[in-house]
Amino acid sequence: MKGEFHAPSLGPEFFPGHTFGQFVGEDFANGWFALDRIMIVRLFMAAVLVLLFVIAFRNPKLVPKGLQNVAEIGVDFVRVNIAEDTLGKKEGKRFLPLLCTIFFTILFMNVATIIPGLNISPNARIGMPIVLAIVAYIAMIYAGIKRYGMAYFKHSTVIPGLPPALHLLVVPIEFFSTFILRPVTLALRLMANFLAGHIILVLLYSATNFFFWQLNAWTGVSGLTLLAAILFTLYELIIIFLQAYIFALLTAVYIELSLHADAH
Repeated sequence: MKGEFHAPSLGPEFFPGHTFGQFVGEDFANGWFALDRIMIVRLFMAAVLVLLFVIAFRNPKLVPKGLQNVAEIGVDFVRVNIAEDTLGKKEGKRFLPLLCTIFFTILFMNVATIIPGLNISPNARIGMPIVLAIVAYIAMIYAGIKRYGMAYFKHSTVIPGLPPALHLLVVPIEFFSTFILRPVTLALRLMANFLAGHIILVLLYSATNFFFWQLNAWTGVSGLTLLAAILFTLYELIIIFLQAYIFALLTAVYIELSLHADAH
């Protein structure tokens, strides 16, 4: 029995078309609500997230235990290490619901990448990162306009004390950096990490299957590729948390910059 290596294809998962069996609900409402596999994973993980928090806080105790304790530790981590460290206690409390939503949404969506049967993060396709980046972008602009009005855009792009001629060069650079580059890099960073991780895991496990069924000297190599796959999965656990933390932290940093845009 000889193994055959089948290279992973990104077509069906990342660029869905209208092939048979690719969508669920394709015949309902002219396909407006059709779901592909990644969308189903996305909805499933969102439901799990909501359900866990509802159960954790449906009957809160003064001395938390069990799931409530775990949920409170998570929320407290975001409050102390992201919201208050970046924005201070007053503004941190104000933006804590937003930062918690972003952090836990990304965290739970990322976890799907190592769950058997799901095996992919919805953040590995650009749609979800774009939505999260837009939310962060709106929060950033809202914070600035709420404090400075429309003068926020001037404070964010015009550096005081520069010679007038330099403003022709600096203002477009500042505008591009603040209002275009920030949301784009937020979305691309998140997507690229989990797209790359998904591809690497697929290649490692595919190689393990291929080498194992050679039933000759190459079979031993399957042990190395399997070990590499397990180690990379453990590494993915770090990335799962780290990307949620970085995205929420950068959102808080951008809000903080908007709140102090006059100190440009």
